[in-house]
Amino acid sequence: MSGEKFREESDLLGSRMVPKDAFWGIQTLRAQENFDVSRVNLSKYSTLIQSLAMVKKACALANEDLGHYKPKFGKAIIQACNEIVDGALEDQFVVDMLQGGAGTSTNMCINEVIASRANEILGEERNSMSPISANDDVNKSQSTNDVYPTAIKIATIFGLRDLKTCLANLVEALDEKATEFKDLLKLGRTEMQDAVPITLGQEFSAWSGALKRDLNRIASIKAVLKTHNLGATAIGTSLNADPEYIELAEKYLREVTGIEELVTADNLIDDTQNSDEFVHASGLLRVIATNLSKICGDLILLSSGPIGGFHEITLPPVQPGSSIMPGKINPVIPEMITQVAFQVMGHDLVITMAAQAGQLELNAFEPVIAYNFFQSLKILKNAIPILTEKCIKGIQPNPVGLDIVHRSVGLVTALNPVIGYKAATRVAKQALDTGRSIREIVLEEGLMDESWLDIVLSPERMTRAGNPSHDHFKKSKDEE
Repeated sequence: MSGEKFREESDLLGSRMVPKDAFWGIQTLRAQENFDVSRVNLSKYSTLIQSLAMVKKACALANEDLGHYKPKFGKAIIQACNEIVDGALEDQFVVDMLQGGAGTSTNMCINEVIASRANEILGEERNSMSPISANDDVNKSQSTNDVYPTAIKIATIFGLRDLKTCLANLVEALDEKATEFKDLLKLGRTEMQDAVPITLGQEFSAWSGALKRDLNRIASIKAVLKTHNLGATAIGTSLNADPEYIELAEKYLREVTGIEELVTADNLIDDTQNSDEFVHASGLLRVIATNLSKICGDLILLSSGPIGGFHEITLPPVQPGSSIMPGKINPVIPEMITQVAFQVMGHDLVITMAAQAGQLELNAFEPVIAYNFFQSLKILKNAIPILTEKCIKGIQPNPVGLDIVHRSVGLVTALNPVIGYKAATRVAKQALDTGRSIREIVLEEGLMDESWLDIVLSPERMTRAGNPSHDHFKKSKDEE
């Protein structure tokens, strides 16, 4: 190795040569060698990097206020943090998301990058050890065990904001379709069998309703994630952390992140060893995935065909569907969303298992929690706009497919309050046996007059609350 291209750094285990142009240092180098596992690096998660830098900035501001830094050190560290928050140096975060050590490699990576940049700001050679030290200065009054989970919570709050925007756009698109299709009568189905009529708009409104509940859940999740353990240091006893530092770090964390709700946990030992808040947040993503999967399953059914299926709606064609069958178009967007949902559900199981696997005063498995949670968040944020723009907005009704409602025996249910269940059952059986319509049989048997039958079987009557008037029916029979 050429001395001109490398610099020497040392740690507990000895000395190593680090690339001279790298902002990261020796502990990041060891992490790259030890954890070449998922090959998904921290650099892929901008929001988490920025959240880590915000935590480091809040800590630096607190330490500077208390006079814990040598002259100019605090300002250089804070400037380096600001640059990272603004998106600089992301390519320097080269540690694998899956790592041992409860996130120590991630914490040391950002410590080293900040220290190296701060040393440059002071006019020194790029390195993570002197005069500003990654451990003694950037990590002052801190531990991985309070920095890492706090940053994950902050990144989760930011990430859920973006997800909320994506979801709100999808809800708006569904509501627009609900209005557009509000008068289109179609056959309702329960247990995949013919049921009573519904409008196509009502089906879209039901999908929107489920996702609106998800939006409300996102809005309430901040109450779960607002509690952090910054100042807990190693195990929650706040060893090496000045009580004034803890108060100042909390104050500056709110200012730096703009999240006014953030508050230091009452029980730092509890908040350091337990990870149930992440299970809660992951459960929210699982619920969203569940609703999206159900909606897309319905879209696949309603668009099936065009000859052998329901074919009540037509999805926008986005690509040819077969390498051998000419003209075939598949519901690829809903299929993609369904697979995303499966993946999110799998991530949620991993997060649950990792949270319960924590031992005594620390959960060493938070890296796999972070990896799976931010993977879920990422694929949901990427997938939902595709569903909105390439599928929902372009859906069109198919009049031929919708018209089947008028041939369904499910219509007879609307006659129950007028002719009674027994007579309605007889009419339904006769319609099934002969293939004749409900309307034809009712008129033939004189069970209702035509004008009253039209009222009872109207879309407005069948898709809204209220029973037909028995007085009207009695009057009609008396007039006969």
